[in-house]
Amino acid sequence: MAKRILVVNDTQTILELFQFILEGEGYEMVASSTPIHHPGEIERVNPDLIIIDILFNQDKEGWQMIQMLKMQRSTASIPLIVCTAAVEAVREMEGHLFAKGVFVVYKPFDIDDLLATVKQALDSRNHIISIREDDDQAKKT
Repeated sequence: MAKRILVVNDTQTILELFQFILEGEGYEMVASSTPIHHPGEIERVNPDLIIIDILFNQDKEGWQMIQMLKMQRSTASIPLIVCTAAVEAVREMEGHLFAKGVFVVYKPFDIDDLLATVKQALDSRNHIISIREDDDQAKKT
């Protein structure tokens, strides 16, 4: 089954570019042109990965969405990639983002670099899931 990637960006051209790139690699892409503020909406989409910009119409709503995702138990383990042209704003937070397992890709990006980061982020989720399954098995025995 294809991995589902939610891409959140307010520029239609960027969403179309991501769709072309990701679907061309065999991923299923779900697009949102606005930040999602309720965990239930994310749960309904059930993404394996979220790619998000931090700026929406010059507001930093992407940061708010990232905080919401990381603070909710049901969404905290979903890998995140911040894909943005707001280089200065993200560089200030880069260490914190990496500590939280958030990947960063700066625009303009190289397609191969983006795809490598997507693979790395998806692999990190698989690693987290296998650790949890091992912990669950250990608790049962």
